Amino acid sequence: MVNTAKTPSPTTGVAPARRRLSAADREQQILAGAVDFFSRRGFGAQTRELAAEIGVTHALLYHYFPTKQALIDRVYATVFEGRWDPRWETLLDGALPAEDKLRGFYREYLAAILTPEWLRILMLSGLNDGLIPQRYFDLLRERLFPRLLREARRAHGSRLRNPPSAREEGLLMGLHGGLVYHLGILPLCYGQPIRGQGDPLLTDAFIRDRVRGYLHQVGELLAEAPPPRPARSARLTRPVRPNIPAQAA
Repeated sequence: MVNTAKTPSPTTGVAPARRRLSAADREQQILAGAVDFFSRRGFGAQTRELAAEIGVTHALLYHYFPTKQALIDRVYATVFEGRWDPRWETLLDGALPAEDKLRGFYREYLAAILTPEWLRILMLSGLNDGLIPQRYFDLLRERLFPRLLREARRAHGSRLRNPPSAREEGLLMGLHGGLVYHLGILPLCYGQPIRGQGDPLLTDAFIRDRVRGYLHQVGELLAEAPPPRPARSARLTRPVRPNIPAQAA
C-alpha cells in the first residue's frame, strides 16, 4: 500500500506550508515560466501545458493573462523591449568617432541580448508566425539601423540622407547579423563552440574587426557612387510673357 501522507518536516514535525505568493509575485512567476517554456516549445505550444509545467491551474493563468496573445505580448515586452536601452541611441548620436560609437554600442547590445531565451524565441517565432521578429525588426529599423547608416556615411564625409541602397543595406545586415550569428546563434542555438568563446578581449576584437570591415566597405561603396546631382531650386518662376499689344478688332 502506498503511503500518500505528506512527510513531516524534520524540525517541526509538521509538513511545510506552501508559501502564498502575492499577486505581483504570482504574475512574475507565470511570466518567467512562460519565457522559459516558449523558448523551448515555441508559441505554438498550448497554455494548458504551460500551466501544468509551472504548477498553476489553467484558470489561474488566464486570471493574470486573459488571452494567449496577452501573455505573448508580455513575453515580447520583457525579453525584447525590456532589454533595449535608450542610452544606446544617445551613444550613437554623440560626438565620438564612428568606430568608437559602433564598437561601444555592440559591446553593450550583444551582452544584453545574447541569451538562449532571446535567440530561441526570436527564431521559433520566425518559423511559426513571424510576429516577434517583425515587431523587433520594426524597432531596429526605427531606432538603430538609420543611426548605423548615418554614422557609416559620416565616417567618409557623406551627409546623404536618402534611404540605403540595396548594397548599403546588405553591408549593414552583414555587420549586425554577422555578430549575432557568430557570437550568439552559433554557440547558443546550434551548440557549436567558437574559438575564444567567453573571452571578453576576443569578443571585443571580433566586434572591432566587424565594425572596421563594415566602415571600410561602406567607404568603398560611397567612392563608387556617382556624385549627387545638384538640388533643383524649389522656387518655380513663371515664364515672362512678351508685352504684345492687342490688335484692333
